[in-house]
Amino acid sequence: MSDDDILKRYRQGTDPLPATHKVWPLYGAGFENLGREGQPIEVPLPSYGPDEILVRHDAVGLCFSDLKVIKAGQSHPRIIDDMRTKPVVLGHEIALTVVGVGENRRNAFHVGDRFVVQADVIYKGRGLAVGYALPGGLQQYNVMGKEILDGDEGCYLLPLQPQQGYAEAALAEPWACVEASYAIEYRRAPKAGGALWIVGAPSASRYFLDEGFNAQSHPRVVVLTQAPADIAASLRSRAAQLGVTLVETGDLAPEAYAQAAAAAGVSAFDDVILVGPHRPASVSAAMALVAASGAFIIASAEPLPEPAPVDVGRLHYDRILLGGTSGPDLAAGYRAFERELKPGSVLWAIGGAGPMGHMHIQRALQMGPRGPRRVVVSDLLADRLAVVERKFGPLARRNNVDLVCLAEPAFTPEAFQAKMAELTDGRGPDYIVVLAPVPAVVARAYTFLAPGGVLNVFAGLNRGTLVTLDINAVRDERQLRIIGSSGSMIADLRRVLSKSLDGSLSPEQTLAAVTGLEGARQGLEGMAAQRFPGKVVVYPQAVNLPLTTLDEMRDRMPRVAAKLGEGPVWTNEAEEELLREYLPRGADPCQGH
Repeated sequence: MSDDDILKRYRQGTDPLPATHKVWPLYGAGFENLGREGQPIEVPLPSYGPDEILVRHDAVGLCFSDLKVIKAGQSHPRIIDDMRTKPVVLGHEIALTVVGVGENRRNAFHVGDRFVVQADVIYKGRGLAVGYALPGGLQQYNVMGKEILDGDEGCYLLPLQPQQGYAEAALAEPWACVEASYAIEYRRAPKAGGALWIVGAPSASRYFLDEGFNAQSHPRVVVLTQAPADIAASLRSRAAQLGVTLVETGDLAPEAYAQAAAAAGVSAFDDVILVGPHRPASVSAAMALVAASGAFIIASAEPLPEPAPVDVGRLHYDRILLGGTSGPDLAAGYRAFERELKPGSVLWAIGGAGPMGHMHIQRALQMGPRGPRRVVVSDLLADRLAVVERKFGPLARRNNVDLVCLAEPAFTPEAFQAKMAELTDGRGPDYIVVLAPVPAVVARAYTFLAPGGVLNVFAGLNRGTLVTLDINAVRDERQLRIIGSSGSMIADLRRVLSKSLDGSLSPEQTLAAVTGLEGARQGLEGMAAQRFPGKVVVYPQAVNLPLTTLDEMRDRMPRVAAKLGEGPVWTNEAEEELLREYLPRGADPCQGH
């Protein structure tokens, strides 16, 4: 059989199924618990029922989130079963092909259908992420059932077009996380039907709340703690008219703030509004009572007396709005702000030389005139920045964007600040994305923002990570915003796939190395050692494919290297050549055919 025939049959998904396949199980914390004796295990091919499908994994992107599971083991918050008896199969960035369909699924699925997985699965209100609670991609085959096919958002498999490559599709999932961070939707007023808590300060007065507290939209319950007399009187009257439960607690010390939640019969509030100049202890204690996807509003005509601790981990994982206003209208603290990169702006990617940084950089550069005029990338390692310049310099020049790479150890703090002032015309960056999970980096970045600027805490700092900030900049004329996001929704992944199809985004260009399934552990270890300036993609069906970086391909795989783009960057043509070389050729079922 010719190379092209092998590739054609592979794409159709019609090859005979093997009796066994290979899997990388994780039995606990540490690389020593990944697989058996450093190798994947071989197990019988799983059977599938009438409401299930059998899928073949074609490409799997390795992620730093996988390393977090390896490090944490059973203590990882997304692991729900005992790993010793039900090991985790990592890998949530998956492109797959359907190779078997249960009888009750034959109207919706067919052998040869190709999909990408939206990993953040929610089934009957329960988070069951792929690669954590559900088996992931570091195996050759898998069975998928109702959790993924009939999830709360519908089917968590998104169809692919024939022209979309396997790596291109697998890398759409991490790209969706990047895309999601520029499209976070925040409320413009207190949550309808939610729980609202307003906490006053002794000098607060002359405030009102109309939007979000009227006949069209209003909370279910309101708690007032030392609320200013004018707003308390207004809300009492309207609460009575609208049937809103209103509770007044009197004064509470910060250590007793939980009593306010108890009075409302909730564990956390959808909206917390601090009115007047509160002290740091009040700010920290109040933010701890904001629910996920909630809003934390600082409303004060007077400056807060000192910087306050902000839980940046919750901004990241729980998507809390931190807003503010210095005027009397409390709803003004929810005002809209520009989450997307603006034309003519300056983006600064801190720690941007790693895989996810590459995605933010590439996204900004591919926006062309719709995006920033300058992209500044800083990192601690000059050699990693050299890769950024080599890889993305041609794209920046084609789109007339100024790409500037700064190795921070080469500057004194004063010299770096002067350089950033020079690059931003003295204003500071309009948008800063933090890709280093270091609290001090977040605190420093915040001081650089231009008025109206946005700080995207993209790196995953744990909940409870407090960073002391001057949050007057959130409520006064500077109107700074700190945002964060984790994961993505189906809509985000659809948007990336659409951009990939129309050519406005090339997910595969962030790829730095490839390997077969046997090399997945080596790839993860290399990621932990920061060896790769981009993503590593596993091709589970590519037998005997060694871990190979794009820079090594010229010597190891000259025919594949000849199909790479300038940079070098991965292409779908290079992928085709790689599969021609490494897909199994025999009919031995133990080899995947």
